[in-house]
Amino acid sequence: MRVLVIGSGGREHALCRSLKLDPQVTELHCAPGNPGIEEVAAVHPVDPLDPGQVAALAGRLRVDLVVVGPEAPLVAGVSDAVREAGFACFGPSSEAAMIEGSKAFAKEIMSAADVPTARARVCVTEAEAAAALDEFGAPYVVKDDGLAAGKGVVVTDDRELALAHARACDRVVIEEFLDGPEISLFALCDGSTAVPLQLAQDFKRAYDGGQGPNTGGMGAYTPLPWAPDGLTEQVMREVVHPTIGELARRGLPYQGVLYVGLALTSKGPKVIEFNARFGDPEAQVLLDRLETPLGGLLMASATGELGLDPVFKGGSAVIVVVASENYPEAPVKGDVIKGLRETEHAYVIHAGTKRSGDEVVSDGGRVLGVVGSGPDQESARQAAYDLVGRIELRGSHHRTDIAR
Repeated sequence: MRVLVIGSGGREHALCRSLKLDPQVTELHCAPGNPGIEEVAAVHPVDPLDPGQVAALAGRLRVDLVVVGPEAPLVAGVSDAVREAGFACFGPSSEAAMIEGSKAFAKEIMSAADVPTARARVCVTEAEAAAALDEFGAPYVVKDDGLAAGKGVVVTDDRELALAHARACDRVVIEEFLDGPEISLFALCDGSTAVPLQLAQDFKRAYDGGQGPNTGGMGAYTPLPWAPDGLTEQVMREVVHPTIGELARRGLPYQGVLYVGLALTSKGPKVIEFNARFGDPEAQVLLDRLETPLGGLLMASATGELGLDPVFKGGSAVIVVVASENYPEAPVKGDVIKGLRETEHAYVIHAGTKRSGDEVVSDGGRVLGVVGSGPDQESARQAAYDLVGRIELRGSHHRTDIAR
């Protein structure tokens, strides 16, 4: 099959890398792509937020499947335009993608489907926000209602900081803090049914020990050897199936991947957030361990034909994100990157990079992700950090405690 992936980040590089290994995929394209993606797919200049441009490109390439990677094109209606043009598409409609595009809509769906989650208030004025902060108390959790690239959430004991974040947003969701470790479950959905991928855990804070501001994710690993038995089945039963059922009831059949961010609280797993796409950087480690060919899975999801649960390889995978100077506040761009050669058990995923002449330079906050694999978590972790140590990027930083 001929496949077109939309996007230019680390998630899309991981998707293309995995699709390239699928014998069913005879042609692989990506738009707009990045220097890493160029090594495995033909790249094309396109505005990923322009539904018409994406649909027209799919037509020129005569693809069999379009895979929409990031959330912003989904909310912008790219998948709708692609389907209207007659192409199979992996990615929910713009209305269904509001499960990520609006925290308030996600809470509404969870309430209707009786999905376990934090109590919350939707606030549009400073007075409403102040009242909600006082109702729930510290730690305060304030979420921008709209898309914020993984950085729209403030969790703090400082009431003034929480209120300032609410004041800076048009509308916020303020909710009670959920105790317990946070994990991620991804489910592939075909509109009526869903199958789970492996559990993963990411590290959101910028610095070691969970310190610093929230980021898009500084590292991740899979599987979770400490996860309770039956957790995946419980989340599918209590969260995923009720959620896609409620969306279908509203005439919004969900086709794509549903990301479930969970807190394992003392009262059981509760949903922190939904995303309408593969999480980044969790997707990178999950796809590294996936044994079932990816192209067939994504096509089955796009065409309503999902069947058996995907199969994963044994062993472990760990990703460590290398971020640019001053990320996440004001990332510095344009620095030359060296040492991008893979090792026997580790390789580089490009996220925020671009070409400048014959060199690859930084072009974003999270510049690279280094994926290591091995028979167990510690060997995978060591493989990743060994390669991280060979990469040269002026002013860059990374966490040293991923998967520890």
